[in-house]
Amino acid sequence: MSLQKKYLMTPGPTPVPAEVLLKMAAPIIHHRTPEFEAVIKEAEANLQYVFDTKNDVLLFASSGTGVMEGAIVNCFCAGDTVIVARNGKFGDRQKLIAQTYGLQVIDLQYEWYEQVKAADIEAALKAHPDARGVIVTQSETSSGVLNPVRDIAAITAEYEDVVLIVDSITGIGAVECRTDEWGLDVVMTGSQKGLMLPPGLAAVSVSEKAWRAADRSTLPKFYFDWKKHRKAMKESMTPYTPAVTLILGLNEALKLMREEGLEAVIARHSLLASATRTGVEAIGLKLFAPPEGRGSAVTPVWAPDGISSGKIVGIMKREYGVTITNGQDAYKDRIFRIGHLGYFGPFDIITTLTALEMALTQLGYDFEQGASIRAAEAVFLS
Repeated sequence: MSLQKKYLMTPGPTPVPAEVLLKMAAPIIHHRTPEFEAVIKEAEANLQYVFDTKNDVLLFASSGTGVMEGAIVNCFCAGDTVIVARNGKFGDRQKLIAQTYGLQVIDLQYEWYEQVKAADIEAALKAHPDARGVIVTQSETSSGVLNPVRDIAAITAEYEDVVLIVDSITGIGAVECRTDEWGLDVVMTGSQKGLMLPPGLAAVSVSEKAWRAADRSTLPKFYFDWKKHRKAMKESMTPYTPAVTLILGLNEALKLMREEGLEAVIARHSLLASATRTGVEAIGLKLFAPPEGRGSAVTPVWAPDGISSGKIVGIMKREYGVTITNGQDAYKDRIFRIGHLGYFGPFDIITTLTALEMALTQLGYDFEQGASIRAAEAVFLS
């Protein structure tokens, strides 16, 4: 068997820069030392930079789902009414977590290719004056749709007791998310996305309004208790054993993002997304999300008629070493998803489009070979 170079082009996990890998290969240090206290202090400042906030940013050893659950248990009481706006698998997950903890969910469900509508949330808040929260996904990993959290925040700002919880797990570091300027109360992300790390860390920013909600909350919590973490963070510590190696890598990754500049990072993602989409359309494929609802983290594409997206994904991975992802739930084997958030550049997109063309050729799809490559190159050259 010949050696095959691997290309990870999924919406998480994403590739990790060599500088970060090397930092994580250093000898482990103890977490109850002045040395690690300096690391935690640096991590909080770096996270505030990428979240574009002066709010507390709490760091957990967990997946993104952990901080989703943490947001629920810290902001509400059993029986509280919350509005969940969902248009994908991870919005669905937010609803399930809320119901698990006994919340009364006002369910605003959309098709996966639709954007959440701020006007619907405004109407729901008026219809349910007892609501205590609005929960929405900014960048939906399963569909690639970008929801208008800025517009939603302008509405929730008028309600003193309503906390806006934003899942930006696939958003932070890939799309614009101005936490303080837009008035986002709770924003969360995971390490294996735009932060360019392996899975295992999650972070959440908490506004003053969200802290007031936490003071009121009576839901059970232990590990994900925000107050414990804030108290420890004020002393540059963590309440429990942290993921030391990942946090060392986090600071190195965020150092790279600071050097590039947050606006430049967002612009790079926009360019990668544009080249990917222009490329797939050039060979006659149709994009899943409508133009007004597309984010820059992931590009979902409809498989050609008569061809399973699972077969496309399988050939690309097995024969060309390029890993993209299938659709999820009702869209499995109907769409495929190309990730381009985090440590990606133009040649990653060109390589992926080449593998896609070769896989489609093997599956009998009729198109002009090389058209996606030329189209993507034109975007980068422009």
